[in-house]
Amino acid sequence: MIGRLHTFVYDCPDPEALAGFYAELLGRPVTQREEDWVTVGDPREWPVLAFQRVEGHRAAAWPDPERPQQAHLDVWVEDIDTAQARVLELGAALLRTEEEGGRVWFRVYADPAGHPFCLEYDAR
Repeated sequence: MIGRLHTFVYDCPDPEALAGFYAELLGRPVTQREEDWVTVGDPREWPVLAFQRVEGHRAAAWPDPERPQQAHLDVWVEDIDTAQARVLELGAALLRTEEEGGRVWFRVYADPAGHPFCLEYDAR
């Protein structure tokens, strides 16, 4: 092992707004606020998510290869329909639903800044 994941950083146009979205989605607190940087999660309980302001940010357009997703989060949920209602309320957009054997397995969304993420049934 060379190292361990400490921070996952998203470029975005509005760090405060996107951090608020992910704080609600994951039930983790906003723990650091600076002018162009906001962190979600306790750094002693890594990894944390950080959001940095990038002027001229160009959102991913998944699955368009001209504007690829670059990175995404998979979030396990117990009830995908309830979770979907909440993330849509927070400003996410549904991009795609994946079914297998007539059962919804996961759904792909864009966060408010256009980054893709997935909600999927808790496999544990």
